Amino acid sequence: MHLERITLILEIVGQTENASVADICLHSGLPKPTVYRLVQDLVATGLLEPRDRGRFSVGARLARITRSDHSDRALLEVIAPRLKQAATDRGASFFVSRLRGRSVEIIHVETPETGVSYLHPGLGKRPLHACSCSKAVAAFAPDLLSHASLQGRLNAYTEFTLTNLADLEAEFQSIRRRGYAECVEEIERGMCSVAAPLCTTGPGATVSIGAAGSSRVLTEPVRDEIGRLLKDMSRDISSALGWSGQETPQKTA
Repeated sequence: MHLERITLILEIVGQTENASVADICLHSGLPKPTVYRLVQDLVATGLLEPRDRGRFSVGARLARITRSDHSDRALLEVIAPRLKQAATDRGASFFVSRLRGRSVEIIHVETPETGVSYLHPGLGKRPLHACSCSKAVAAFAPDLLSHASLQGRLNAYTEFTLTNLADLEAEFQSIRRRGYAECVEEIERGMCSVAAPLCTTGPGATVSIGAAGSSRVLTEPVRDEIGRLLKDMSRDISSALGWSGQETPQKTA
């Protein structure tokens, strides 16, 4: 448990590039005294470094160990231009999400610049059971599917929200089979989304890309088309990030 908490803190700080104790508490769900104590231990060992205004970043020692950059900024340098092109081509909002602690957040959205009407999905946390970006990640993360981690999270936002664990597991099986997830009016009436993980293993499995729009526009055939597009984009992005050796969602016929 102690090692899991330390790992969680390092993941959060590494993704955000710098974070305060309050930030870490928010994303990890850990109590403030625990976070404060562990952060001080990590600073003492060189795994974290203190910054201005009570914030912390990855320490030089940890950077030497990992020699990789999975921060939001580094990911968006590769992903954002591809999302922008897709948004322009499809006339819809495209987004990227990632696992932050034990919840999935939309961290960036690209919108079309063609004057078409579109729906913006917004930024921030999404429930694991009721949003395509979250389900695309949770389906390939068994530890997120435990009854304990989902306890109290299966809120019904609309009549289409899955609140039964057996139904949710069946949905995850479908996602693993086809390689992308859908959200059809599960959070808000009239809004749909489609998302796919960058990979099904490794760090790419904690990142998903997707598209959002109205249910009138994102009909079932369109969602299927976008799902295939997202899987192709995932392979391209994974290769650009150096994750091409990992398993990526398979292309369907």
